[in-house]
Amino acid sequence: MFQTFTSNSDSSQGPARLTALREEMRKENVTAFLVPHADEHQNEYLPKRAERLAWLTGFTGSAGFCIATLDQAIVFADGRYTVQLNEQINKESFTAESLITNPPSKWLEANMSAKDVIAYDPWLITINQLKTYEKTASKSKSQLQPIDNLIDRIWSDQPAPPMGTVSLHDIRFSGKSTEDKITQIQKIISEKHCDFTLLTDPASLAWLFNIRGNDVVHNPLALGFAIVPASGKPMIFMDEQKLNKPVQAYLGNISDLYAPRKLTTELHKVAQDNKALCDPDRIPVALAKIIEDANGTIIHGRDPVILPRAIKNEAEQNGTRNAHLRDGVAMAKFLYWLDAQAAGSITEIYAAKKLEAIRIENAENMQSTLKEISFDTISASGPHAALPHYRVNEDSNLALDDGSIYLVDSGGQYEDGTTDITRTIAIGKPTAEAITDFTLVLKGHIAIDQVHFPKGTRGIDLDALARNALWQHGKDYAHGTGHGVGSYMNVHEGPQGIHRRAMEPLQPGMIISNEPGYYVEGKYGIRIENLVIVSEAKNMGGNIETHSFENITWAPIDKRLIDVSLLTQNEVDWLNHYHDQVFKKISPHLESDELTWLKQATKNV
Repeated sequence: MFQTFTSNSDSSQGPARLTALREEMRKENVTAFLVPHADEHQNEYLPKRAERLAWLTGFTGSAGFCIATLDQAIVFADGRYTVQLNEQINKESFTAESLITNPPSKWLEANMSAKDVIAYDPWLITINQLKTYEKTASKSKSQLQPIDNLIDRIWSDQPAPPMGTVSLHDIRFSGKSTEDKITQIQKIISEKHCDFTLLTDPASLAWLFNIRGNDVVHNPLALGFAIVPASGKPMIFMDEQKLNKPVQAYLGNISDLYAPRKLTTELHKVAQDNKALCDPDRIPVALAKIIEDANGTIIHGRDPVILPRAIKNEAEQNGTRNAHLRDGVAMAKFLYWLDAQAAGSITEIYAAKKLEAIRIENAENMQSTLKEISFDTISASGPHAALPHYRVNEDSNLALDDGSIYLVDSGGQYEDGTTDITRTIAIGKPTAEAITDFTLVLKGHIAIDQVHFPKGTRGIDLDALARNALWQHGKDYAHGTGHGVGSYMNVHEGPQGIHRRAMEPLQPGMIISNEPGYYVEGKYGIRIENLVIVSEAKNMGGNIETHSFENITWAPIDKRLIDVSLLTQNEVDWLNHYHDQVFKKISPHLESDELTWLKQATKNV
């Protein structure tokens, strides 16, 4: 199994650990200590060594923050984790707060004063984050102080740094050689009139050097850093224990290899009197200070790898299409199996294990390998489905009871692509309320799938289309409509997206999810998710060329949850055409009862 179902949250240790942290704070004469959910690379999914927020507070969400003072401890999370946060923290020691309406900077401004010293680990705070806290400190008259991480001092059994094996990503899947990619990035550096760029994002290293790793759960990343000059060989800082001889030889041919401990001294040398292109949202303050101490000049600009990485080339697009076909077959087999189970006879964990086993077996049958799952499967029954980022464990495990709604959000990592799909399934007879809500979500999903939009359109410009049907009934959802997805890479990838802060123009080759939803706390949750690729612009007969979305996810949508009377004829036509395509693509890989089931599941309404 690629996932476990043991709860990794332990709030019982929170009070003692908080007491120990405060002892260290007193030793350093600081009155507040910042604990972000972050590592030195600003990864979304952290290596175990960097799970300091979870270790201290018990909160295990992928977005959070804690401010520990000598008499308070505030834990912040966004709307996806409101219920989880309140369930996981020890409320006698910690207070839950909104990361959106009252973020840490706002809280500090309101609660700090001239007598306060706010300490932070400069390896975990970025350039832009520090600017925010500097403004806060200025307004509250408090002081900011960089410090060695205080939690590391008291975490006696802190895990060692990960040493996952690095592998080469074949050009069949990458579509472009490392040499060509380096030339492309060096051109960007030169155009910015810089001498070098500093890369701290492992996904940027993975793309640029055509490597993949095993340092972070579910995402094929190798932790490391790189300095890429405007000309000449890049410098890679990565532990050699991760590199076998063929990988060492490959990387040694295209770069100069260094141990991670050499980063600070080598960066100081390279930065002397030179201009460094640095992404202020990713570069930690500790590295920025080294550049400045070397009389280097920091030029703020986005990581030059991010956009090239997001725009998938032909090989990457074809790979992800193949991966999604394979994954669609697995989903069809799973949904067939699920429909054959008696209501109440299986649990959330049993279903998640079955889906993973089907993915593994199906990949082998289709001459491929499931390298990993792309995230912990959200296997959620009834009230749990109302938690958008619910993660089942042995303590929370519910049965899929008669009359409940089951939401399963899952994905796989294959060498040729990363998948992410959500289906919402009726277990027994659904309520009229659930059917109406599901149909409204489906209308939003169809609206995104069918849209044509001119060059320069951003995700923020499209987000309302997915919400409009819900809005007309006074309903909405708290998460974004879509996120970028990598190519055998992170399942959450920027800069593209469809949500209220998605300012990046959508360009051909970008992969994005289409996943509107609706959630009724304590009752059920609904989400329908497919992945799409932004198409090349075409003339539709008007005065402009427009882009559209190419759907690449193929699995039935549960017709038992659809009120056809709420759909327009255009929407009915979309549903029937989609199901026709699902049957055409998936049926050659099914047999006997599975095929009979698929015919019924994709039959026109």
